[in-house]
Amino acid sequence: MDSETLRFFESLREHLIGPLPKIECARVFRTRGCNLCLNIFESPNDLRTHRASCQLSRAASGLTSRMSRMSLQGSSDYGSRSQGSQVVALACKMAGGGSDGSLDLCARVCLIGEDENVIFQTYIKPQIPVTNYRYETTGIRPEYLRDAMPLKQAQRRIQDFLSNGEPIWKIRSRGGKARILVGHGLDHDLECLGVEYPEFLIRDTAIYPPLMKTSKLTNSLKYLTQAYLGYDIQTGTQDPYEDCVAAMRIYVRMRSQNHPPDYASGESCINYPAWRQRELEKMTPDALLELSASDYHCWCLDP
Repeated sequence: MDSETLRFFESLREHLIGPLPKIECARVFRTRGCNLCLNIFESPNDLRTHRASCQLSRAASGLTSRMSRMSLQGSSDYGSRSQGSQVVALACKMAGGGSDGSLDLCARVCLIGEDENVIFQTYIKPQIPVTNYRYETTGIRPEYLRDAMPLKQAQRRIQDFLSNGEPIWKIRSRGGKARILVGHGLDHDLECLGVEYPEFLIRDTAIYPPLMKTSKLTNSLKYLTQAYLGYDIQTGTQDPYEDCVAAMRIYVRMRSQNHPPDYASGESCINYPAWRQRELEKMTPDALLELSASDYHCWCLDP
């Protein structure tokens, strides 16, 4: 496979355990490979030991569900343990607005720390009328939004927490106090919240190249959770806390990938002009691999 294909975990997954796997590789992987992290171990016994930590269980969202009608003031004490977290995950649930109910309106939001404790969660009262509560998937009823936190207030609270005391225009990619924000489809969530945040601090599992399909299309969070964490989410009424936890766990797993620093940062990349093309054509696959480098920010570089 070429380097463009190998950048996607999905390609490797298809190569090893897909409908038409490479027979020799699949034979080895079947006895010594982990179908979640795709690592290969020395023996089947090592694999069994590894699976105990690699296979995760579904997040217990019962407590947050019971607290779901609370505003920030009601849940702030619960979230105080995570106030110092430099990596946070955000997820929203949308109700419908407009004449046909197809306009997404943020009606519920959750923010957690890396320890999976809730920092902030509340129902949100949209600025325009809700015409479809999408109850089957959101679990949201009209009475939940009647006295909910106004959107503008939620915007300020979330923006202030993410920026961590730094003006938005002054936030730096390194050495600052602003927090790394994790999520799935964050462009849409932040747009519906009306929150602006620097792209270099966003870690979106929907558009991180290794997590995308070979066709460069997005995988759903539901699929990524099942494929990389080993459990199911969004099986009934959807809880934003559960989505936060899934995105955070996937981020942490990707961040722990062991890459050579120069590959992850792109520093090993050598640009060959057209007149040196023949040199590349004569190189072995191993030599070409030595020259390769990431063309995106690898999460293993995050602190």
